[in-house]
Amino acid sequence: MDINWLRDFTCLARTLNFTRAAEERNITQSAFSRRIKSLEIWMGVPLIKRSSYPVQLSEAGQQFLPVALELIANLTDIRQTLRAQEQGSTAFQRVAVLHTISVNYLSRRIAELEESIPNLRVRIYSDNLRTCCQLLSEGTCDFLLYYRHKDVQPVFDEAQFARKDIGVELMLPVGEAAAARAGGWDLDRGGRARFPYLGYDPSSFLGSVVDQTIGNRTPPLSLRYMDALTEAIKRRMLSGSGIAWLPESVVASELAAGQVVQVGGPAWQAELTLSLFCSLERLDKTGLQVWEAL
Repeated sequence: MDINWLRDFTCLARTLNFTRAAEERNITQSAFSRRIKSLEIWMGVPLIKRSSYPVQLSEAGQQFLPVALELIANLTDIRQTLRAQEQGSTAFQRVAVLHTISVNYLSRRIAELEESIPNLRVRIYSDNLRTCCQLLSEGTCDFLLYYRHKDVQPVFDEAQFARKDIGVELMLPVGEAAAARAGGWDLDRGGRARFPYLGYDPSSFLGSVVDQTIGNRTPPLSLRYMDALTEAIKRRMLSGSGIAWLPESVVASELAAGQVVQVGGPAWQAELTLSLFCSLERLDKTGLQVWEAL
């Protein structure tokens, strides 16, 4: 049995959609379907009810899902342990993290941790929220670091893991200073002209946060650009292309220098909680030190 069959199955169990699961697993749908079928043949029972829409797990599939998740976690753990022993070094601490947090927070914190935790070795998996959550659930990663928002539902069962809230930061509507002044960009005052708006992909976590922040209000925004990456949106904002909602840490230096200004007051801000997740029982000694230090 191939471990990829297990990863495919757990992905399908979460999405209940062959097309979406194949996209997340980065293979064609036909190849994905063949691998699921191969797993069912190996098991000797159907794991998926294909006649319903969306597809559902069969009774056997429901029974097998927790076993598959545990197998993935155990196989990943033993692989990491054996590789570390072979290399004569401590195991990597594997962290799944949103790209924005990796760039603007985690790289700095790891440098600080290296001073207090001897021989610390870290592997970062920087990706979108759904993939990061899947990496933790499957046991591919030891830690998950991401933003939470009170009005956005989590995409995995947080109750299965230990959680530590590290800090809070604001999501701010901002614009390049000269462009904002010239265009009269002010969400509190509005205006006749519509302000160019740089938005997140609607399926992204931060896109959902901005949608919840705007709510039922109708600010004078005209969507000009859309991207899933915060850094890409920031670059467009700095060029004067429009208004964007960005985490405060992403534009802290530009705000302090006056290069960027806020274009809306507290009513247009969102509060994000930076949270760390892990399975404490699966952490090694170094992992427990990281958990305590972060």
